Amino acid sequence: MDATYYVGTQGWSYPDWRGPFYPEGTSSSRYLSFYAKAFTAVEIDSSFYAVPPASHFLAWYDRTPGTFRFTLKLPGELTHALRLRGGDEVLATFCKRAELLEEKLGAVLVQLPPDFTPADRPALERFVKRLPPGIRFAVEFRHGGWLEERTYETLRAAGVAQALSDGPWIERERLMEAALSPTAEISYFRWLGDRPQLSDYAHIRFDRSAEIQGWAKILKELSGQVQEIYGFFNNHYEGHSPASARRLLERLGQPVTDPDELNPQLSLF
Repeated sequence: MDATYYVGTQGWSYPDWRGPFYPEGTSSSRYLSFYAKAFTAVEIDSSFYAVPPASHFLAWYDRTPGTFRFTLKLPGELTHALRLRGGDEVLATFCKRAELLEEKLGAVLVQLPPDFTPADRPALERFVKRLPPGIRFAVEFRHGGWLEERTYETLRAAGVAQALSDGPWIERERLMEAALSPTAEISYFRWLGDRPQLSDYAHIRFDRSAEIQGWAKILKELSGQVQEIYGFFNNHYEGHSPASARRLLERLGQPVTDPDELNPQLSLF
């Protein structure tokens, strides 16, 4: 049985998307509702900086359909400041809030810094054993030394996925190879690019069609091995992440919503 794809973008609150994605004049309070008409999932970055209040989770739930999925970054206090050591109270508070999303909670992303190396393996091994049941986690390594069988065994034993990011830290070929060694019932991908200077996020600025086609091939090959595949584009990958997400969905043979379909006035004609 093939996996269910949940493809979208990293965040939705970008004023530059009004016009090329959101209908002109859309208020920021309605962004998420429009976004959820075009994509089935979104990655929330704000939770990296602080645990969002319960009211945010409840509002996100109310503004999206039942088939929608959210993924959340684990607070950086745990991953970057404490480096997976301690922080039990923060972890418990975060997970309790995340559970307010109920069936719409796709996964929690544990993004580790590039200087978190295999020398920190004991911290990782203790951390994954502390994770509560009922929530799916995916760990993103930004040091190539982690992409080896010992790491995969640790993650498999805990039922934790690996999150692979196409960015400046690890060669794409190694990421694609690692993608075919899933460690949980889900797989998780992020397309970040190399953070070029951009004046806005309204249009495609860099053509990464070849890379996206390559990733589509990998995801199709992986599809029979996992239940769900999550993938999220950053604006820096090509310049305008909604267009990047649509490109991947097209290559995966998945339904694609044109921005014009989000405009209720245009849909009348």
